[in-house]
Amino acid sequence: MPKIPHRIGGAILCLAAGALGGAVGRELVPTFGVGLLLGAAYGLLFALLAAPRATTPGAGLLWGLGFAYVLWLVVPVGLLGSGPAGFRTMGMLDSVRASFPQLVAYVLCFGAPLGLGLGTWGLLFREEDRPRFSWPRAIVVGGLAGVVGGWGFGKWMAQVGFFPLIAGLVGSQSRMVGVTLHFTFAIIIGASLGVLFQRDLRGFGSSMGWGMAYGIFWWFLGPLTILPIWAGQPLDWSWQRGSALFGSLVGHIVYGLLAGLIYAAIDRLWQGFFTESDPIHREAEGPGLTLLNSLKWGALASLLGGLALDGAFVASGSLEQFVWAMGGSPLVGFLRGLALSTALGACYGILFHREAPSFGSAVMWGLLFGLIRWYVDPLTLEPILRSGTFDWSARAAGALVPSLVGQLLFGAVTAWSFLALERRHVAWLLLDPRLAAREARRRRPEGTPAPALWVFALGTGVLLPILLG
Repeated sequence: MPKIPHRIGGAILCLAAGALGGAVGRELVPTFGVGLLLGAAYGLLFALLAAPRATTPGAGLLWGLGFAYVLWLVVPVGLLGSGPAGFRTMGMLDSVRASFPQLVAYVLCFGAPLGLGLGTWGLLFREEDRPRFSWPRAIVVGGLAGVVGGWGFGKWMAQVGFFPLIAGLVGSQSRMVGVTLHFTFAIIIGASLGVLFQRDLRGFGSSMGWGMAYGIFWWFLGPLTILPIWAGQPLDWSWQRGSALFGSLVGHIVYGLLAGLIYAAIDRLWQGFFTESDPIHREAEGPGLTLLNSLKWGALASLLGGLALDGAFVASGSLEQFVWAMGGSPLVGFLRGLALSTALGACYGILFHREAPSFGSAVMWGLLFGLIRWYVDPLTLEPILRSGTFDWSARAAGALVPSLVGQLLFGAVTAWSFLALERRHVAWLLLDPRLAAREARRRRPEGTPAPALWVFALGTGVLLPILLG
């Protein structure tokens, strides 16, 4: 049990941060409606809920972002969104769009400071049973991952001529200066990803999820907030401004996905060279057999996921468009769609192998995989293969929103089926007590910020294309 002074100190810290966030938010957003007292109450509530879980700054940040998003749904969109017309208007699109400035304020004025503050406080008081932290590993691996993520984001920036705007931050119009600044920022953000989340970034798929959530957070913090302030322009948190910057949102998401994936890959190599070379840390099975099992189970699981996806297309009335994109005739389109689903199911097996300890968590990872697929496949790769370019505008994303439901359903069904197949094999391995102990060490500890990641990444990742498109 944590000591009483630690609990009291964390509560006082969050109470002060919440009060300050309420005051700042009211200054920035006239319709914020929080202020000092209610902000202090928010901070105290967060301390009571998240103190046992916010044990590091990274974990605290995710819990803070998830808390801010839920709080925004409950208060501005829910209780205050009903307005004089009563609860019939609650959650209507126009009402939610009018609350978009409050979403930005909740994320930046409550979520980030409360989470980072409580997580830093928890780090100072809780050193027991915590994995070792390596500064060189976090900064070097994170920086390299940031370079790759910056390369992916830079493709869009070059297409829309965004580099001169970045160069304007230092009073230049040179494209080369803009490129240099872009990769400098990418390296810094990537290194901070490693510093904040080194203890949480494990498997490839979950690391992509962490990177996605971190990228969305930086969209709120960077283009919507820091960029106009640095350029001496008035702050604009309206949904119209968010819609105009939707391409930058997708760019930040792609950056986070690539950075998370590359971080997990390089970090695994780092640990293999420096920390897992002794026989005690050897895997129960060779990497080749693990890979084959993941591919096999993922491909089988995707059969049900593919049927769920087809059902979603039928329900949304977009099956003909999907068939045309896949091959032009119903039979060819169905076969190509099935082959694509099988390949994607195999990808899920590789990315999320041994990530979900329960069927509930498997469904959440599957939903996240479906969301990642929507941003990567129909919004990015499919237009590139069809026309050689891509469109990350809010209009293009809005036209693809009906397919988002199908992608989410595909991910959830595939993940549930994959875990059912995986469990049969893992149960056989756990007959050996040494392997059972190793599997227990590999599981995420109690209080993992994964649920907060699901809330924030899934919530904002699904909401923003609908809200801004």
